[in-house]
Amino acid sequence: MAIGETKSAKKSKKGVAPDIIEVRDMGGVVPPQAPEIENSVIGAILTNPGCFSEICTILKKETFYVPKNALVYETISYLGSTQQSIDLFTVSEELKKRDLFETVGGMSVLIEYTQNVISVANVYEHSKILAAKALERELIKYSTEIQRRAFNEDEDVDKLIQAAEAMLYDISQHNIEKDFTPISDVLPTVKANIDAAANNKEGVGGVPSGFTKLDGMTNGWQKSDLIIIAARPAMGKTAFVLSMARNIADKDIPVAVFSLEMSNDQLATRMLVNVTELPSEKIKKGQLNIDEMKHLNQGLDYLAQKPIYLDDTPSLSVFEFATKARRLVRDKGVKIIVIDYLQLMNASGMAYGSREQEVSTISRSLKQLAKELMVPIIALSQLNRSVESRDKQDKRPQLSDLRESGAIEQDADMVLFIHRP
Repeated sequence: MAIGETKSAKKSKKGVAPDIIEVRDMGGVVPPQAPEIENSVIGAILTNPGCFSEICTILKKETFYVPKNALVYETISYLGSTQQSIDLFTVSEELKKRDLFETVGGMSVLIEYTQNVISVANVYEHSKILAAKALERELIKYSTEIQRRAFNEDEDVDKLIQAAEAMLYDISQHNIEKDFTPISDVLPTVKANIDAAANNKEGVGGVPSGFTKLDGMTNGWQKSDLIIIAARPAMGKTAFVLSMARNIADKDIPVAVFSLEMSNDQLATRMLVNVTELPSEKIKKGQLNIDEMKHLNQGLDYLAQKPIYLDDTPSLSVFEFATKARRLVRDKGVKIIVIDYLQLMNASGMAYGSREQEVSTISRSLKQLAKELMVPIIALSQLNRSVESRDKQDKRPQLSDLRESGAIEQDADMVLFIHRP
């Protein structure tokens, strides 16, 4: 069957919205839909307008598969959002203003909605079903597009993967509203966290950095937090987080380090210098005496046993990072993730008006991922050059100095600056 409408698609009369929307390139298979539930939900709103406030955060025009239902719900949503009454007459009048009254079928169709209500009491659950069907249709649409592009041998596979990750991210933003959770269901977890902190020898509730004063201020890096550590170049950002990663791994806590600036060899060498305290130049040049070489080998054996995972993928997209992070948490039990550094990441596969908007998407995605995986994510960040132009007495960095800041300070749970007076 050619791309177009399926056998089940009803042809519409002139000026009247079709009962079933056209199906595009789905192999002749009718996509996920529930027209009867759509009719029932609209009917429930018309007969009991109070339920609109309960479901308006779940439903939108695109949730409805049948075009006329989408038009009617869009009209209802407008009336509800502008604090106007919702009933047969107000909806019909608004449809007339929009020149859509006859398009949806007139008053007879509106009355028919009210006669097909399955259950007003279950309108919330019915709305969640419709939202799930809409998400399934989106998945089909995007996967079909990816499949089409995959058959094109000229397509760059890395860009295709990034596009697929961007599409999935876009769908995730339309996720069905999460149910409310009674506080009684949350308190046992809170108590367990308090007990764990009380039994922690380090005296902190989160992942310890290994720096006593810092842990005293932060209580350790907390689950689901996005932490930004910022400084101008050559201030020691990378050295600090690598030293911290070593401290964390010393306690057999799995840690992952993503570096977009240095290779895995360079990262491992710097960590080896940290462990052995041997001069980096002597290690790089191999100019070590017998005792130093013995000490070096001990350091190599020590690091090899530690749960440290490195990734030096250049030009890493935030969507590719999310895929790798999920796998590390699931398969390796990683408890904290470090990124060096945020401004070298990209969000390719999506369109942006400016680099600041792209960085905003990156920071927001990192925060959402930290919450999803329930691990702290530490991202290094550069500062604007404006900090250098200030008076010598006023060079202490501040939030406005974050490079391409946008939403970084808004998304972050904590921002720390490294500064040498």
